[in-house]
Amino acid sequence: MTLQVIEPAGARSREAREHIQLPLRLTEFFNNVAFTGPETLGNGRLNVWGNSLPIGTLPTGRIRVSGVEFDVPAPDGVAPDNVRCTGQLVHLPDGTAADWLHLLITSERRCEETVHLHYASGAVDPEWIRVSDFWPATGHFGEVLAARSAGMHYPHHIQRDLGGQVWSVRVPAVRREPLRSVRLPDNAALHLFAITVEGVR
Repeated sequence: MTLQVIEPAGARSREAREHIQLPLRLTEFFNNVAFTGPETLGNGRLNVWGNSLPIGTLPTGRIRVSGVEFDVPAPDGVAPDNVRCTGQLVHLPDGTAADWLHLLITSERRCEETVHLHYASGAVDPEWIRVSDFWPATGHFGEVLAARSAGMHYPHHIQRDLGGQVWSVRVPAVRREPLRSVRLPDNAALHLFAITVEGVR
């Protein structure tokens, strides 16, 4: 391990820190339908009761949530629109600098799980991910509320006085080396819509 030289704060001028954000497209991993329309209510699979959120709850394309850019494909109520987490391995471009992982995510129930971060050196670090459920309530873990729906979809009806929620959650990447891949939790209660990797230089 290389010993880092500690200098007085005034020894050199402050350098501006640059934040590099890399939104990832997850469509190849999509395996679940979370958003439906009035004609596709029966396709919803946010939980065992077949709940779903209305199409349009989450803006699509390149969106920004609390200063973080995400890439969110447009749902149609038929094709899968999210990753139901079952331990998928998401590879990153070579040389990806990462200090934070930002996730647009929700959960069938309050979850405390583990994401495994795979680094260029071969090191693998487990990191906590904590996600509140999609039912209307204040986030239990201090997450940022990314979206709230105007109603809740059931397989055979729409309840307009009950909304669902999508959260923005961040996970630290503590090693100062490139991140190669991310192993998602093996917990099918977690529904992931987008990931952005942020590096600070």
